[in-house]
Amino acid sequence: MCYSPSGSHIVTGSDDKTIRIWDAETGAVVGEALKGHTGSVHSVTYSPDGRNIISGSFDTTIRMWDAETGAAVGKPLEGHTEPVWSVAYSPDGQHIISGSDDKTIRMWDAETGATVGNPLEGHSDWVKSVAYSPDGQHIISGSEDNTIRIWDAETGAVVGKPLEGHSDWVRSVAYSPDGQHIISGSDDNTIRIWDAETGTAVGKPLEGHTHWVRSVAYSPDGQHIISGSDDKTIRTWDAETGAVVGKPLEGHTGRVVSVAYSPDGQRIVSGLDDHTIRVWDAYQRVSIQHPSSSNPMQPHFYALPDGDGWVHDSEGRLLYWVPPDCRIGLHSRALLTIPPTSRTRSVSLDFKDFAYGTFWGQIFNSTQP
Repeated sequence: MCYSPSGSHIVTGSDDKTIRIWDAETGAVVGEALKGHTGSVHSVTYSPDGRNIISGSFDTTIRMWDAETGAAVGKPLEGHTEPVWSVAYSPDGQHIISGSDDKTIRMWDAETGATVGNPLEGHSDWVKSVAYSPDGQHIISGSEDNTIRIWDAETGAVVGKPLEGHSDWVRSVAYSPDGQHIISGSDDNTIRIWDAETGTAVGKPLEGHTHWVRSVAYSPDGQHIISGSDDKTIRTWDAETGAVVGKPLEGHTGRVVSVAYSPDGQRIVSGLDDHTIRVWDAYQRVSIQHPSSSNPMQPHFYALPDGDGWVHDSEGRLLYWVPPDCRIGLHSRALLTIPPTSRTRSVSLDFKDFAYGTFWGQIFNSTQP
C-alpha cells in the first residue's frame, strides 16, 4: 500500500486480486475496485505525478491504471516467469522496476511498457523488494537469499558486493530520503541500517520484534523508521540512534504486511492480514477513527482464528472459539474455512452481517423458537 503524492488517497493491493483506492481523510472507498489481475496483488504504488498506479501480481504481470478513473492503461507488462513481489517508479517517473520470484529485477519504460535492457541477474533466490534511490541513479533489491544488492540504474551493473548480515530472508528495503542510508527488514526479526555508499552496516541491528519483519519505511524527514511485523505490531525507531520510539502500535488481529508514511509524515498507514487497513497518528501514536465509520477501513469483514483458536472482530473483541479438531486446513490464504463434517469439505464464513454481544437484537425473531 502507499499514499498518493498529494496525500489525499491511499491505494492498496490484496490477495483478493483487486486494487482499491481510499479517501485518506474519510476512509471511504473511492470508485470501484480495480480488477484485471488473475492472482494476488503483492505491490502497488503511485507514479510521482500521481496520475497513474502500477501493481505487481502473483500472475507474473505488472499492470498500470489511471489513478482518477481506475481504467487499465495499456496492456499488462509481461516478461517475468514467476510472481512479481515488488514494483517501484523511478523518481522522474520515466521507468518502472519490478522484482520477482524468477530471481531477477526488470526495468520498463513507463510510457510504452517496453522492457529496458536485460534483466538484472545476481540474486540466487526470490526478489522480494525493490526501490530506487532518491536521485534515481541506483536500485536496491532484497531477496530470499538473505542479501541486499545495489545496482546502477543506467547500466544495470551490480555496484559493489552484496550487503550481507541478515540470517534469513530480506522482505523489505528502502532508501533514506537523503539517499545516504538503506534499511532492510528480515525474517530474522530485525531491521538493519546500511551505508548506501560503502555497503557497510551502520550500528547494531534494530531488535524488538518477535516475528518476521515484513515491511519497513523511512519518515519523509528521515528522522524515523517504521516497521510492520508478523507479531501484529508496528514499531517506530530513531533513524540516527536505532532506539525504539515509544511503545509498539498494537491492536491488530493479524500480521502487519505493509506500512507507509503519509507524504507530510503526520500519519502512518498499515495493511493487515485481517483484511483491514488502519491509519495512525504518527505523533500521538493512536489509531485514527475516520468520521464515516467507527471501524478501520475494510471492504469486507472476514476473520481468522488466532494461535489459541479464538476468532476476533476487527476491534479485537472475542467472537467465539474454534476447537482444535476444526482448525485443520486453516492458513493465512483462507478467509475462514472450517471443515464442518469432514476434512475434505469446508465453508467460507463472511461476518459482515454478523450480530453479537449487545447487537443480538438485530437478529432476534420472536416468531421463531
